[in-house]
Amino acid sequence: MKRSRNRKLITNQKNIRKNILEPDKIWTMAQTSALSSSPISLNEWRSVAPFIDHSLLRMDTTRDQVIRFCHEAVHYCFPTVFVHPSYVALAVSFLRGTPVQVGTPVGFSLGATLTTVKRFEAHEVLRLGAGELDMVMNVAALKSGARDCVKNDIRTIVEVAHEAEVILKVILETPLLTREEKVVACELSVAAGADFVKTATGLFGGATVEDIALMRSVVGDRARVKASGGVRTAKDLAAMVQAGADRIGTSSGVNIMRDLGAPELAQR
Repeated sequence: MKRSRNRKLITNQKNIRKNILEPDKIWTMAQTSALSSSPISLNEWRSVAPFIDHSLLRMDTTRDQVIRFCHEAVHYCFPTVFVHPSYVALAVSFLRGTPVQVGTPVGFSLGATLTTVKRFEAHEVLRLGAGELDMVMNVAALKSGARDCVKNDIRTIVEVAHEAEVILKVILETPLLTREEKVVACELSVAAGADFVKTATGLFGGATVEDIALMRSVVGDRARVKASGGVRTAKDLAAMVQAGADRIGTSSGVNIMRDLGAPELAQR
């Protein structure tokens, strides 16, 4: 079942931070495509790959680029590919029979669509085969003090996701929030039942070590943390994991793999 597989992945990634020994050589228990639990180093590409949500969410993304991204995800053993809702069916069809899941955003990119629209979008992409959802929080509502609105918005999509036994992450858009708002956003997400809190879409700025550490301190073990936006190197990724990230959303996954000596994917 999707839900049990995702919970196992979360549990294994939760153990990662407990096994960090030193900044220049991080030893961990990481989930591979076979959900391995052997101690391995984050300086080795096979142990880094399971952290990465391979993300292709540019406005000008083409069908051929999505197919290439899917090839890369299989080759490097990334657990997920994140594509626009309109490309979910294509990615699901291409990745059928592989361990790679297809994720997609909901309410992207501003989070200001009506809850009913987000719910419909979530139902539709799940029907098409999406295995993870990253919803954008209603930042405008949070900044207006409408906390119940924010929580209910999240809870509605959580219920849709969990009914389908898939993970729901909440994108907080941390570059636009004050420290207090980040704390409140994390608490509202947890109260609504979200599986992850996530930093940003990357459109207004990205993840920082300070934000990841803050988010981890707020949610504790009640939810997982995803760093997204500006994570482009293996060094960036290691810093985010040390700060408390369980997952990394990046369009630079292949470059990170190359930095760590992974074999190149042949051109098609």
